[in-house]
Amino acid sequence: MADTTDKASAVRIVPRTLKGFRDYLPEQMLVREQLIETARRVYRSYGFVPIDTPALEYLEILEGKGGAESDKQMYRFQDHGGRWVGMRFDLTVPLARYVAQHLGQLDLPFKRYHIAPVWRGENTQRGRYREFLQCDFDTIGAESVAADVETALVIHDLMHALGIRQFTIRINNRMIFNGWAERWGLQQQAAAILRTLDKLGKIGPAEVERELREVVRLDERPAAELLQMVTAQGSNDELLRRLDQWGAGSPLSREGVERLRQIVDGFAAATGASLRLKIDPAIARGLDYYTGPIFETYLDELPSIGSVCSGGRYDDLAGLYCRQRLPGVGASLGLDRLLAALEELHLVEPVRTAAPVMIAFFDERYYHPYLQLATRLRQAGIGVELYAEPKKLAAQLKYADRRGFRYVIVAGTDEFQAGFCRVKDMRSGQQVDCSLADDAAQLVAFLTQALSERRPQS
Repeated sequence: MADTTDKASAVRIVPRTLKGFRDYLPEQMLVREQLIETARRVYRSYGFVPIDTPALEYLEILEGKGGAESDKQMYRFQDHGGRWVGMRFDLTVPLARYVAQHLGQLDLPFKRYHIAPVWRGENTQRGRYREFLQCDFDTIGAESVAADVETALVIHDLMHALGIRQFTIRINNRMIFNGWAERWGLQQQAAAILRTLDKLGKIGPAEVERELREVVRLDERPAAELLQMVTAQGSNDELLRRLDQWGAGSPLSREGVERLRQIVDGFAAATGASLRLKIDPAIARGLDYYTGPIFETYLDELPSIGSVCSGGRYDDLAGLYCRQRLPGVGASLGLDRLLAALEELHLVEPVRTAAPVMIAFFDERYYHPYLQLATRLRQAGIGVELYAEPKKLAAQLKYADRRGFRYVIVAGTDEFQAGFCRVKDMRSGQQVDCSLADDAAQLVAFLTQALSERRPQS
């Protein structure tokens, strides 16, 4: 017998997850699903429709689209047929392929949202994992600045719907940089320069300037001018004036500044919250496919965690897959990073149950009435869990408290015979008696009202 046990122990597999990948406990998944439902509701309110794409794409679809860093982080392998495939590193590149492939079935402009996991083999850190969920929304086929303004408005409404009040949407325009690069004849080095600028918040201006000079090989004058431009501070009006002066020698830069001005004005007109949208010349966005306005959203109380909702305009990406020009703009909510930030700021209330009400089960003779009562409440739209087996009430209340139920319905022999039940508020400890007559109408009305009052407002 001892030998058998030893052999079983020898082959037992240690339960563990890969670095950068996570399991989610129910309390984590419940909060995640609440955030996803909120994002979905906001996206649909603007007319965005859902799509889905495969986790795997032909490698040629993904490779070279996000830049050298994205290629380095991409999970790739040969499948059983010998084809090289890659796991999507974002949802924008698959969208470009999707639109080009199904163009004949889509109406332009095409507004879609896509909530799905992506994979990047990057170093793990606070709020950043190798498998993470993105909640994207994009408009394809619209060049108008109206689509850019709407992108900022969706981000604004999304943050409010999620209960976040202290946030800033930072905006820049790649056209300003691209015009500067043309003026200095640095188009071939543009991608390397942008990747270096994207590190500004992490390593600081001095180290960025050193890298621009020593690694990217910029001359002193363009490097100094670029650093002066991206570190400029001031109000939106002041920055627009300064950026306009810097772009005086480039029609492309001047156009970029004017588009920024229109976005800022449109956002202020729609929201009356002009300070929520802040021009930041330092924003570069590391992905190569951006061509116009770019957005990053920071929590004012925790900027160090990074942008929780980012995106921008990419007018040339879909052109890699078809001849028709298909300009696009959109953004992505980084759900896992946002959730990490909300937990750190204690803005997430722990939730361990999907149903707010539990029915205690401690009298086997009334099993069918318990079932009928649970069914009646569910028909009224009230989530309810019937405890799984008869036990002492104290044990069931302890379970209910641990799981976070808001109310527990208690009914035994005396209560059923008298035609009522007791409703215990698990937070205050108070109890209310409700009649079970008329198909438990009084109980349904009480719980409906009580749960409505407790529901958080978005």
